Amino acid sequence: MLAVVQMHALVTEDRGLFTDMGMASVPVLLRDQAPVVDRGLDPYAGYGTWVDVYDFAPSYQGGGTPAVTAESVDEMVRQGVRTVYLQAAQVDERSPDPVVDPGAVGRFLVRAQRAGLRVVAWYLPRLVDLDRDLHHLAAIADFEVLGHRFDGVAVDIEWTSGVPDHVARSDQLVELSERLREDSGDDVLGAIVLPPVQIEVVNPAFWPEFPWRELAPSYDVWLPMGYWTERTDASGYKDGRVYTDENVRRIRANLGDEDAPVHAIGGIGDELTPEQATGFVEALTATDAIGGSIYDWATLSATMREHLAGMTSEAGEAGG
Repeated sequence: MLAVVQMHALVTEDRGLFTDMGMASVPVLLRDQAPVVDRGLDPYAGYGTWVDVYDFAPSYQGGGTPAVTAESVDEMVRQGVRTVYLQAAQVDERSPDPVVDPGAVGRFLVRAQRAGLRVVAWYLPRLVDLDRDLHHLAAIADFEVLGHRFDGVAVDIEWTSGVPDHVARSDQLVELSERLREDSGDDVLGAIVLPPVQIEVVNPAFWPEFPWRELAPSYDVWLPMGYWTERTDASGYKDGRVYTDENVRRIRANLGDEDAPVHAIGGIGDELTPEQATGFVEALTATDAIGGSIYDWATLSATMREHLAGMTSEAGEAGG
């Protein structure tokens, strides 16, 4: 029944997406074209980009037009993006459903996958009510529109105010992760984590004794939020290469796994310089990261999108 409602939303709210098909045949054709999803490691490889609810979900626009829509997929493809990381669930009065605006999410998912992109859904748990957090994660894991499902599920691990005591917070996080691992079977799970340099060097009080080793069995790929644009010049970390390189190496040391798959995230897009972007891509190669991305698509200028597309293409050819 849910799939029927979502299909109806897709057809009635965005008829332009399906004008090349007879309306009666849309469900059959799209099911035939829907990709086979095995939720492995591949969606996290290569060049990616990020889209959050504040950029695409209508209920977060205050009456304005979303900065990112399903049509944005076409530009992403032109700029060499392989994977879109989409915030598909949120704890917020503007998002009362388990999935944020199923119509908007569904349109984006279908259009992206039909264009050859992978889509990884992510969610930010508050760690206060684990059943609620797992309900949202299960909703995005099970979300399906016309045969299209997310290529991966990732957990955004950064919320601290819900459980102020860091020991209790870590316990909650580990329990959530273990339960999610059990529910997810053999699916690859992504951990979007605070960068080690931030919580071990810059501000150790932010999340002391982060439980890296306890989380290791629950996640398959690590995505550090290495936003060097938020660091100061004096720290030496306002450098795309230096910050990314150290974060990747620290993650692997903390996990006790020198081969742990890492997809590094840089940013923020509108504060990024070409030199920083170049250093970021160099660090991805130097650390043998499986992929990289900048947060986020909406804040990247057209010029910077082209700059990144050229560099990531060259890096991919060099690595291949």
